[in-house]
Amino acid sequence: MRTPRYTIDNLHQQFPDDNACLDYIFQQRFSDMVACPKCGVTELKYYRVRSKKVYECKDCGNQISPLADTIFHKSETPLKKWFYAMYMFSVSRNGVSGKEIERTMGVTYKTAWRMCKQIRLMMQQSDRPLTGVVEIDETYMGGTHRKIHQKSQWDNKTAVIGMVEKKKGLGKVTAITTKQANATVALPFIRAMARQGTEIQTDESRIYHRVKREYAHRFINHSKEEYSVNGISTNTIEGFWSQMKRSIDGTYHCVSPKYLQLYVNEFVFRYNVRQDAIYPHLLAKAGRRVQ
Repeated sequence: MRTPRYTIDNLHQQFPDDNACLDYIFQQRFSDMVACPKCGVTELKYYRVRSKKVYECKDCGNQISPLADTIFHKSETPLKKWFYAMYMFSVSRNGVSGKEIERTMGVTYKTAWRMCKQIRLMMQQSDRPLTGVVEIDETYMGGTHRKIHQKSQWDNKTAVIGMVEKKKGLGKVTAITTKQANATVALPFIRAMARQGTEIQTDESRIYHRVKREYAHRFINHSKEEYSVNGISTNTIEGFWSQMKRSIDGTYHCVSPKYLQLYVNEFVFRYNVRQDAIYPHLLAKAGRRVQ
């Protein structure tokens, strides 16, 4: 069942100011704390310290910071702006650029870029293995398309390998960036993210030839202009690539290989929660520790 839409009115009602944002993060992080970690009192009574973003135990004075080790750690930007930036990410289908955050929030570009990076850190991919029928394909991003004096037409691009469950409207996707798309990278990725018993569908690329030793493997031959034969295709994962590339090209224009995985994670996250309102999913991660 789809979750109800989360609108700008919902945002202003739930988070009218920084205090409401901080209280939300405190409740999210420490709602399951049964005793004060310092004095051991079980009847917890933590109150907000005025002018500080911390809460203090009424009995022993122990202070805890809800923002420590979260995406908001050591940030001087008001929490209301952070929560609105998260909302912008949730309602945009094609991502939000740092320049857009800069213009909307009235912050410097350096601050806006960091906010975007931190929000993407919340969009980490799940490690839940895919099941059923799974399509696998690779694509290449960035760089320039050159054939002259190059060992390969792809050697200045970043490879991305992706897998998607073939389930109407419900299938999940996962993807990783890699320097080269080959069997050495693809096979461990498949073993980690495709449950045993899964049927693997690919194109004729030789990097998947050894998959048949461990999984039921069927493939189509694109070089023979085969695109969907007897239920075998890579159309679903190719559709994901198409949406992701259009969004990155149109919104971000250029992404360095160093940060490309963060952007891939963003669009994997968007795809996997496409049946729901995205903002509640981001709120659920707002108080979690980040690496």
